[in-house]
Amino acid sequence: MPREVLAQASRPASAGLPRAAPEPAHVRLHATCVQLGGVGVVLLGASGVGKSDLALRLIDAGALLVADDQLEVEATPAGLLGRPAEHLAGLLEVRGLGILRLPYCRVSPLGLVVELDCATQAPRLPEPSTYPILGTLLRRLRLDPRQASAPAKVRLALCAEQVV
Repeated sequence: MPREVLAQASRPASAGLPRAAPEPAHVRLHATCVQLGGVGVVLLGASGVGKSDLALRLIDAGALLVADDQLEVEATPAGLLGRPAEHLAGLLEVRGLGILRLPYCRVSPLGLVVELDCATQAPRLPEPSTYPILGTLLRRLRLDPRQASAPAKVRLALCAEQVV
């Protein structure tokens, strides 16, 4: 048998075919993140929806800033970790005051995604849902950040048992 034929026969059948891209190990999200009770809460939503404002209210009630505006997420064997973008670490935009430097958490395990939406009324009894990040499903809460109860709902979503 010619060498070329032997070489081709010893290659796997998939050799030379395009491969699916491997799942990335990290991603940067346009998001704000705070840590509550050792768990990172990712705040997602359109620009201007109130991510930083809700973060400020949570921080005022005892949370610790992880990141504002840009959140670096890394997949690890233990789960997802969130970090601030290096150039924004410790900074929080507070409308009417400017960009402020605050104490912050350099890395936090992530456990909850809160999707902020002012236009859609949340269902009274929502089904439990998840949000995928880097192949990992995190619990998801959807809420209107303008409601006075928004910070309390975030805290409850982390620790209360959902009965229905």
